[in-house]
Amino acid sequence: MEVKELEKITSQVRRDIVRMVTAVQSGHPGGSLGCTDFLTALYFEVMNADPAAFTMDGKGEDLFFLSNGHISPVLYSVLAHRGYFEVSELATFRKIGTRLQGHPSVSKNLPGVRIASGSLGQGLSVALGAAAAKKLNGDDSIVYTLHGDGELQEGQVWEAAMYAAGKKVDNIIATIDYNHKQIDGDIDEVLPMGDLSKKWQAFGWEVLEMDGHNITEILATLAKAKSMTGNGKPIVIVMTTIMGKGVDFMMGTHKWHGSPPSNEQEAIALSQLEETLGDY
Repeated sequence: MEVKELEKITSQVRRDIVRMVTAVQSGHPGGSLGCTDFLTALYFEVMNADPAAFTMDGKGEDLFFLSNGHISPVLYSVLAHRGYFEVSELATFRKIGTRLQGHPSVSKNLPGVRIASGSLGQGLSVALGAAAAKKLNGDDSIVYTLHGDGELQEGQVWEAAMYAAGKKVDNIIATIDYNHKQIDGDIDEVLPMGDLSKKWQAFGWEVLEMDGHNITEILATLAKAKSMTGNGKPIVIVMTTIMGKGVDFMMGTHKWHGSPPSNEQEAIALSQLEETLGDY
């Protein structure tokens, strides 16, 4: 896809996010808006995966695990537009009995979702298990993950990071959404993380950095990361983003981590986001 085509998709995905969380007055718009460019590029251009042939084991195709599962709105929108399920199903977000739970769930067999997530800190461990399984099966596909920066305050992440380097798990590419915000404020106020790139390097990972809102840079960085797989070291991308990207009054503040906009605020937000693929 051309970059302009991907940017059109991101605009629609951001509209979907705003509309989903407003409709039920529940959900997490801030991080979802911030990770839209990355997930759009990943699913529409980078990953080797066939929505029409989705299976839980994912043999012969790339896998993605969303560790920070509270940003489910962006994942659901991207999956729908990619063809995993009908876009109209986005209207059921967070409603009783829906497949589109507030955090991704496997209980109702939603195509595109392989683990229940949102209990922060667990995603990397699960992804490493999947990466190990691919090695055992002679499957040279890649496992991708996404994590929040505040999530890195969980000790399990660093246990998994040590394991990945120690066992030379080199078919995994983890990405950190480095927006410096978490539910209670700036990460440096809640619990400082230090220099994330140097920290991951110290744990034995290959580290790349990128602007999470520049589609061209995202594609180039992911391509470089793919070229580095198979060399005995796990790979992590520290991705700088802005929470609430695309909606001016949401940008750069933790207040929109898990707060839905009012109907009036929704109208303002949607006026800033072009409808490119048609609203559900």
